[in-house]
Amino acid sequence: MIHTVKPGETLTQISRDYRTPLSAIISANPSINPNVIYPGQSIVIPGFPDPYTLPYQIEVSINNRWLRLLRDGVLQKQYPIAVGRILFDTPIGNFIVINKAPNPGGPFGTMWMSLSKQHYGIHGTNDPSSIGQAVSRGCIRMYNHDVEELASIIPIGTPVSIHP
Repeated sequence: MIHTVKPGETLTQISRDYRTPLSAIISANPSINPNVIYPGQSIVIPGFPDPYTLPYQIEVSINNRWLRLLRDGVLQKQYPIAVGRILFDTPIGNFIVINKAPNPGGPFGTMWMSLSKQHYGIHGTNDPSSIGQAVSRGCIRMYNHDVEELASIIPIGTPVSIHP
């Protein structure tokens, strides 16, 4: 998988975002100077498929509070979601799903899918009445049955585009 460096990113933060050891990223990019990276630079993240080879994509609209699952660009399903509240905005940008964890417990419901941004994910809820609201700490919250369905369909590495 190729990550394009964004302004302000460090290699250490990229390593944390993808939950990939810094040493593995440095090994996969032998020509890189780990102390000098720049916006627009391409960095290989080992262990993830090229998102362009996967049939599924996820599109999230924060303002409309929906998550759409697309297969080869064709809408398959739209789900209602909850998003981040004031001071805990849901991040805007392009990410990938980097792992799945069933039954994380507590407020995360019955499924957690980490995004390639540290501390953020798509997850279920122990408070179904929150769906449709801006109430989370920035994560994308779904009904448990919806997030379980989504997790059963998409592979690790699925691209996630989040926009206002």
